[in-house]
Amino acid sequence: MSEKTKALKVAFPYTIPILTGYLFLGAAWGILMSSKGYSVIWTALISLFTYAGSMQYVAVSLLALGFNPLYAFLMTLMVNARHLFYGIVMLEKYKGTGKFKPYLIFGLTDETFSILCSTKPPEGINKNWFMFFVTLLDHAYWVLGCTLGTIIGTMFTINTKGLDFVLTSLFVVIFINQWKSTHNHLPVFIALGSSIICRLIFGPANFIIPAMILIIFFVTVLKKPIKLRETL
Repeated sequence: MSEKTKALKVAFPYTIPILTGYLFLGAAWGILMSSKGYSVIWTALISLFTYAGSMQYVAVSLLALGFNPLYAFLMTLMVNARHLFYGIVMLEKYKGTGKFKPYLIFGLTDETFSILCSTKPPEGINKNWFMFFVTLLDHAYWVLGCTLGTIIGTMFTINTKGLDFVLTSLFVVIFINQWKSTHNHLPVFIALGSSIICRLIFGPANFIIPAMILIIFFVTVLKKPIKLRETL
């Protein structure tokens, strides 16, 4: 068995929760797009090359407003600003990934970040291929979900009210899975505490970036205690 096949077989089970989430989340977005009159080709291409779940939901409204590239750019920067901090966290993980690095950077979503940040491939499994297949599988699930959603939306008349809440639901599920998968909950408490404090100070519309900065600060300062708790 080649190292690619071994890495794929090991990576797939880790992505099963993402598969179920992305199929429903992507389908909800595809249904929303079909309700605005977009064909399956457009939704497939957007999900393939944009691949930004929360921003794609926002883009449904942006597309209805007409062509405004500056507003779209600023909105995208604000909605996906958290990925700047994901990139900082993944600097060490992505060292030495060579030809894989451009795609790994492109495919770093919240869910993929969650897997790669908390998982080490078993001994004998190529780390680069493992990270590549986790990223590729998650990407494929998203494109598949979006495409199926558009097909369903064109075949049936569906009430789209509340579909945009699917994204929030997926984040809650990922949070619960991460909580159950580790006994070290200090990073979770840091994230929750930082988010609550920043939301109270900066308000619901502006708290994400300050919260991410505060989380990175505390995780960096408390790096040794966090690692120590993980070994207990």
